Amino acid sequence: MNPFRVFSIFSLLTVICFVCPASADAPPANQPLPIALVDALNKLSSGPHPGYRANHAKGIMVEGRFTPSPTAAAFSKATHFREGVPVLVRFSDTTGVPTMPDGDPAASPHGIAIRFTLPNGAFTDIVSISANSFPVATPEDFLALLRAAGSSGPGVPKPTPIENFMNTHPAAAKFVSTPRPAPASFATLAFYGVNSFKFTNAKGTSRFARYQIIPVAKEPPLSDAAAKTADPNYLMDELPARLAKGPVKFRLLAQVAGKDDSINDPTVTWPADRELVALGTITLTKTVADQVQAQKLIMFSPLNLLAGIEPSEDPVLLARPAAYGVSFSQRIR
Repeated sequence: MNPFRVFSIFSLLTVICFVCPASADAPPANQPLPIALVDALNKLSSGPHPGYRANHAKGIMVEGRFTPSPTAAAFSKATHFREGVPVLVRFSDTTGVPTMPDGDPAASPHGIAIRFTLPNGAFTDIVSISANSFPVATPEDFLALLRAAGSSGPGVPKPTPIENFMNTHPAAAKFVSTPRPAPASFATLAFYGVNSFKFTNAKGTSRFARYQIIPVAKEPPLSDAAAKTADPNYLMDELPARLAKGPVKFRLLAQVAGKDDSINDPTVTWPADRELVALGTITLTKTVADQVQAQKLIMFSPLNLLAGIEPSEDPVLLARPAAYGVSFSQRIR
């Protein structure tokens, strides 16, 4: 079993997207963390793959409109919670392999990135996955996870580095053991923000919350047998066909943190009974015309924020902007 397959079985190539020249050698000890993460991701996917993200490489972009709920403005003073705005949405498979079959277990958790465009040209983004937690709590641990997977190829004595990592990181072990069947459609898949943000309204009242993006349409996932025989591009093909018949809708919600909930640890899933605030409805209507160019040139970032939304001190969240910059600069070369 090759190192990438070891890692893809665990489906741990999640939110963070990077691109940088790959190296089979051990990175320098003084290598900046974002570049070290890039190298590790590319090693696992046999990349880099020119023009593609190093993670969530395969995707499809669609467009539509966001309509805020009546309760949104009381939760945050952010402009798009007061008036409807256009949205661009990218759905994706995980891993850095552009040819990943959509039904492969390694394609999950899937990703969603949403850009809200304001009338004055400003914008804000949401980046989420189809899992309600992250396997590690720090970017350093994410790098250790990637390197452990990359060092666990055939012939490596047991326990392998990835087995040792799982034995010492219970959150990662729980993450990889959680079933994630292949969805029938991106339009019927729920997505979750694993990072917390502080939302402040016009009166100055602030509350921490995480996003949830919940589909209006409900369909059961594919069986394991159906996923194995599904067309390799079934998710990418199904969504345009569905949109040709009518809009696809998602509800945007904020799950509000309880008094003792962990704000800065993305491995912790908050209890399901926490308050949910309706922020609005995302209505998708058509696919973007030039998929290759559109996906190559856009850089989504969870820290593209407006007044009324601030980041938490989650180290995974705060580490992402620099890495996204590396990703974008490499992808557009």
